[in-house]
Amino acid sequence: MELELSWILLGLPIAFALGWLASRLDLRQLRIENRQAPKAYFRGLSHLLNEQQDQAIDAFIEAVQKDPETSELHFALGNLFRRRGEYERAVRVHEHLLSRADLSRKDRERAQYALAQDFIKAGLLDRAEEALHRLEHGSHQEQAWLTLLALHERARDWERASDIAQRLQQSGHADFSARLAHYRCELADHALRKRGDAAAARALLEQVIAETPGAARPRIQLAGMLARAGDDPGAYDQLVGLQERAAHAVPLIASEWVRLARACGRLREVQERLAQAYAQSPSIDIADALVQTQVALGMPMAQAREGYVRHMEQEPSLIAAARWLGHEPFAHDGVHAVVQQSVERATAPLARYRCAACGFETQGYFWQCPGCLAWDSFPPHRIEEL
Repeated sequence: MELELSWILLGLPIAFALGWLASRLDLRQLRIENRQAPKAYFRGLSHLLNEQQDQAIDAFIEAVQKDPETSELHFALGNLFRRRGEYERAVRVHEHLLSRADLSRKDRERAQYALAQDFIKAGLLDRAEEALHRLEHGSHQEQAWLTLLALHERARDWERASDIAQRLQQSGHADFSARLAHYRCELADHALRKRGDAAAARALLEQVIAETPGAARPRIQLAGMLARAGDDPGAYDQLVGLQERAAHAVPLIASEWVRLARACGRLREVQERLAQAYAQSPSIDIADALVQTQVALGMPMAQAREGYVRHMEQEPSLIAAARWLGHEPFAHDGVHAVVQQSVERATAPLARYRCAACGFETQGYFWQCPGCLAWDSFPPHRIEEL
C-alpha cells in the first residue's frame, strides 16, 4: 500500500510536467501559425499594391488555409477572383462562406451580395436576381434594389424596373421620379408599337405628365403620337406645355413645332414663343426654327437668313455659318457648292450630341445613353454649343 502511494505521489509531478510541456508546445505551434498567417496576408496585400494579382491570390490562399475561420480573407480572395474573371472560383469562395454556421448576419449578407456580383459578372442574371432577392429586409436591401434596378433596365423589363424604383422612392433613398417617368414612357412606346394600343399609350403618357409636369420626354412623345394620328392642334398644344414647363428641351422640337404651327395656322404665336425660348437659352436649332418661321410668314430667304448672322454675333457658330452659306443665292454655283460641301463636312462632328457622363457622341438624341446607360445625360444642345 505504501509502495502504490509512493508511485502515485511520484507520478503526479511527472504528469504535471508532461502536461505543462505539451501545452507549451501547442502554444508555440499556435504562435508560429498565427505569425505565418498574417505574413501571408500582408504579403498578399503587398502583391496587390504592386498589381501582381497572381502572387496575391497565392498568398491569400495560403493565408486562408492557415486560418480558415477568417472571413475577411475569404472576401479578399473572392473579390480577387472576380476581378481576374475567374467567376467560378469566386462563386465557390462566397458559397463556402455562406455554408458556415458560425458566420455573423452582417457577414452573411455581405457574402450574399458578393455572390450576386459574381453571378452578374458571369452573366448568370437569373441566379444573380435570386441572390439579390434574399437580401430584402436586411442591411444590404437598398444596394440589392439598386442592382436589381440595373438588371431590369438591362433586360428592358420596364414593369419590374418601375416596381423597384417605386420601392426606392418610398424608402427615401433618392428621388427616382425622373426614372419612373422614363420607364412609363418606355411602357407607352411598347404599348403603341408592339400592341398597337394607342389608348393605353396615351393614358400612360398623360399620367406621367400629371405626376412629373417638368419632364420633357412624355410631352414630346405624346406630341409625336398625336401628330402621327393627324391631331396637329393637340400635338402643338403639347409643345406649348413643353415650352412653359421644360423650356430647356425646346431645341429638340423647334423645327417640328414650326411645322405644326404652319399646319394649325399659328405661326405668329410660335414665332413669339420661339423668341422667348431663344432669349432664355440661345441655340442654333431655335435660331434655325425662327428662320423657318419667318420664311413661312412670307419673308424672303435673303432677309430671313440674317437670323443666322444675329446668332453668330451672340454665339460664334460654324454650324450657323454653314446654314447661312447654304441659303446663299448662288448656292448652285460650282465653286460655291464645293465650299459649302467642305464647310458642311467640317460641321458634321460639331452637330452631334455628347453624353455628359461618359462622352459618348451620337447624331441623334437619346434619353438614355447607349454607352453608359445613364438617363438624361445628353444636354439638348449640339457639341459646338457646350
